[in-house]
Amino acid sequence: MSEKSKAEPASNVVNSLRALRMAKGLSQGQLADGALVTRQAVCAIEADQYLPTTAVALRFANVLGCHVEDIFSLKTTGELIEGEWVRHGTAVLVIQPRTRVKVAKVEDRFIVRPVAALGEVLNYTVPADGLVIGKAGSSARSAKSDHRVRVRLLRERQIIEQEIAVAGCDPAINLASEYLRRYKDMSTVVGWTMGSAAALDALKRKEVHMAGLHILDAKTGESNLPYLRRHLQGDDYIVVTFAAWEEGLILATGNPKRIRSVEDILRPDVLLVNREEGAGARMLLDQRLAALGIKSAALKGYASVVSSHFEVARHIAEHHAHVGIGIRSAAQIFGLDFIPLQQARYDLVLPKSYLSIHPGLSHLLDAIASRQFRTEVEALGGYDMTETGKIRNLRAG
Repeated sequence: MSEKSKAEPASNVVNSLRALRMAKGLSQGQLADGALVTRQAVCAIEADQYLPTTAVALRFANVLGCHVEDIFSLKTTGELIEGEWVRHGTAVLVIQPRTRVKVAKVEDRFIVRPVAALGEVLNYTVPADGLVIGKAGSSARSAKSDHRVRVRLLRERQIIEQEIAVAGCDPAINLASEYLRRYKDMSTVVGWTMGSAAALDALKRKEVHMAGLHILDAKTGESNLPYLRRHLQGDDYIVVTFAAWEEGLILATGNPKRIRSVEDILRPDVLLVNREEGAGARMLLDQRLAALGIKSAALKGYASVVSSHFEVARHIAEHHAHVGIGIRSAAQIFGLDFIPLQQARYDLVLPKSYLSIHPGLSHLLDAIASRQFRTEVEALGGYDMTETGKIRNLRAG
């Protein structure tokens, strides 16, 4: 038997069974009855004499109303790894010791990003995978990376390697982690917010496992596939629909500027907040302006750029702008008005080879296609999940 195939010794596991049982006010006998084991077995497991089977651990979790990893978790080893530091968007982020980071293994590379790049809220709710302890020497293989850094892991490397990095602009993908648990998969999903073109570029650079995009082709009216056919070589990719959503004008509550169409944005008393170049919302605006024969320079605030649909809505809610292009769900969260311009599909694309080297990706596709997940996302508002999970043909015919 190889070293990798050997059972994990109990000394490598943090055992919280006794503490959780006592917190629930249960005796060893009550827990044993619920888990269909003997009281003596519970006593021995709590004493770290041996680890339970998977089935028994799952029954413990069911009785205690928690996840298995809340009861049994691998001890943090403090392992040191070296990875490629990826600058997020256009922000200049200084690499400092003890910077909290997320780490994703994409093929044979570790990709390192600061947790702070997830935003001010997620920065305090998403646990770090490790801490930067300093820069590492660059190598020819990573010449395109900003830097290589050394990271002291805060979690078991085996768990970190199950992480799924998704680039795109739909935050609903972050809900998928909980649904993966229902498939008994311990992978976590981390969504990195960026525009459609940037997300696809990150996938091509092998910085993420999956990219999401929503780009409606002006000539054919087809979502995403024409753009993907122009920018991806070969047919070694899978394209899966996540959702359809409405895109349009996000406006202040009550629409005090009486904006009815894109033409109204031209008025000198209307201030726009825009998305970055390559974002699907920016492309929609540019297409509408071109159709009207309007130059972007004529719009007040066209150069004022934010990095997500939520940031567009936030700017308008905080009275920093009057209008922006975004999705209905972002407007609803901030209680803003919305004028639809089009419905577009949000698709996920990933290399076919990743399905064999990262089993969690197959489980993720199953999870987002499940009825429960689709029902929850639709409840957010602004989403049509009718075709969620549908595979699209990348190459025509």
